[in-house]
Amino acid sequence: MKKALVLMLIALIAVTSVFAQGGSEAAASVVQNKDKPLVFFNRQPSDPVTTEIDMETMNWNDKTYYVGFDAVGGGVVQGQMIVDFLAEADPAAIDRNGDGVIGYVLCIGDVGHNDSKARTQGIRQALGTWAGSTDPGVAQEGSANVGGTTMKVVELDSRAMTGTDGSTWNANAATDAMGNWANQLGDQIDLVISNNDGMAMGCLQASNYPTGVPIFGYDANADALEAIAAGRLTGTVSQNADAQAAATLQTLRNLLDGLTGADVYTKGFTEPDQYGNKITPEVNYEADEKALLAANEAVTIANVQNLLSGARDAGIKQSSAEVKNVLLTIYNSADNFLSSNYLPALNYYAPLMGINLTVVQGDGQNESSCLDRFTNLNSFDAYAINMVKTNSGPDYTSRLQY
Repeated sequence: MKKALVLMLIALIAVTSVFAQGGSEAAASVVQNKDKPLVFFNRQPSDPVTTEIDMETMNWNDKTYYVGFDAVGGGVVQGQMIVDFLAEADPAAIDRNGDGVIGYVLCIGDVGHNDSKARTQGIRQALGTWAGSTDPGVAQEGSANVGGTTMKVVELDSRAMTGTDGSTWNANAATDAMGNWANQLGDQIDLVISNNDGMAMGCLQASNYPTGVPIFGYDANADALEAIAAGRLTGTVSQNADAQAAATLQTLRNLLDGLTGADVYTKGFTEPDQYGNKITPEVNYEADEKALLAANEAVTIANVQNLLSGARDAGIKQSSAEVKNVLLTIYNSADNFLSSNYLPALNYYAPLMGINLTVVQGDGQNESSCLDRFTNLNSFDAYAINMVKTNSGPDYTSRLQY
């Protein structure tokens, strides 16, 4: 009897030891949230006043990256598009009151947003009205070649388009502003320029929008492309939403697959990844910012049909990648660019790359509208964050600490 009890005790100890060992191995294999891939997109972690990149957030862990587009380059592209348009224009036709001055009004999206600042600067530098600041109303007299004639250029007015609810890049605010500009400035307005398509289309909604006045946007939203084809919008800039969305997912995929170093930003970008996928448009890596940036393209009546076709990137096909769960936040469910361009592209490419997305959309005003739903973090293998405010990175990383 004693011998049987001894044998049973030995067996119990052995089984307990096996389970304990297995449990410790399982615990060791669990990846803590602070060590999981983290990709910020569309809104780069930065100081809204100085525009300095928040490298403390970007160095949260070795799997933290930013995916966006070349904001400074995009501002240059928009400015050059306007300059090129003026160079081919008839001075007598575009100078509506014949005063020898090209007057423009400017819709500013968000005075604290890097992209908005870059576009405002690019426009003012191209037209010679740059006075060292991207703030509303801070501009000097410039000049431009208009159909072979050098003419003065004046920024008649510029405003940050903030809605009554506090949201920025607000199309309704642009409609109201355009109505007031048309009433107050009349035929002094020769050009209307906007930091994005949403506000440009808002301007066109003004009942007294001056007929025939050229208007330029930015984003290449679907409705803007249709407006260019119809002759209502003069031009926009494509920041290549497809490339950005695919790059966000490709970066996550590489990190989830354990890639490190240069492989994170070359596999699937400058060379095929292990599944044979490679993003077709150009996406460049900026090492000092840990940022992958898509190139920009001016869109006018000359090439708008290329974008209206709506074709997705043939360089990305169905892969055999293990499915991983990713929690993704979008700062504002009403943002036209993100809702009509970015999110559909994400939803198209994610299944091809073996990524199961859970999308949280905020209200564009309060960080809490995203943060309050940035929960159940242990259920996800990685995170993709689009913040309401560009300096809110620490609010998200602090939640990943545990």
